[in-house]
Amino acid sequence: MNRNGGVKQYRASQADQEAWERARRPKTCKLVANHALARVVARKLQLEWAPEQIAGWLKRTYPDDENDQVSHETIYKSLFIQARGALKKELLQHLRRTRAMRRSRHHTQKTAEHGRITDTVSIRERPPSVEDRAVPGHWEGDLVFGSNNSQSATLVERHTRYVMLARVKSKDSETVINALIKQAHKLPRELYKSLTWDRGSQMADHKRFALATDIQVYFCDPYNPWQRGSNENTNGLLRQYFPKGTDLSEVSQAKLNAVARRLNERPRKTLNFETPAERFNQCVASTG
Repeated sequence: MNRNGGVKQYRASQADQEAWERARRPKTCKLVANHALARVVARKLQLEWAPEQIAGWLKRTYPDDENDQVSHETIYKSLFIQARGALKKELLQHLRRTRAMRRSRHHTQKTAEHGRITDTVSIRERPPSVEDRAVPGHWEGDLVFGSNNSQSATLVERHTRYVMLARVKSKDSETVINALIKQAHKLPRELYKSLTWDRGSQMADHKRFALATDIQVYFCDPYNPWQRGSNENTNGLLRQYFPKGTDLSEVSQAKLNAVARRLNERPRKTLNFETPAERFNQCVASTG
């Protein structure tokens, strides 16, 4: 069938009118026509995957089947514009919030304790292989704070973006170092070679950590959180699970592990839409 009557019957004014009518006619949303694809997208949204992550994962998983692929723009439009019959509006609550997880006033104050840690090794002395994320085994760490002076430790592996969360009952150095030592012993030595932290007083006993684990600790320059970019990004993602006002002392280690698993099973654009778990498991397998 020829549009606009074909060459012989072509009339400019008629063609313009028909083109205008086609443009005005709304196209059927792919997620309305493909119910199976819509269900997959809905399940991933419920896991707090971003539309771009879903689209990238589908393209990587089904590279030869466009019917099982959908753009992130279509997912957004289905949620905000033409949700009727495609994706339920309740799924909007699972979209990622962009606001970063705030620190407590006590953490961000420039106190006399902050920055006065002895025998530190500067981040500027990290080898190039750590800087360019070329090899696994180099981590960034921090504390995130909740209400009632509560906190948890976050650890992110730079090469794979793999996340570990640790329950910390107090922010004093002894408690924090004990928790970090416990986490370190869960990993093969080949996959935990260094840790980069800021100059908060909770790391005052860093030499005990290094002695117990044989892990080199590097310290950021004072008040330069961007030097732990992967960790800062992860702290922002945690806001989805632990909103402002959450008392982290009431969050169990099992719950922290479940949240870390959720983050590790999200595909990442920077990993070509593989997940941190996939990349990290490859590294574990390579250690023998």
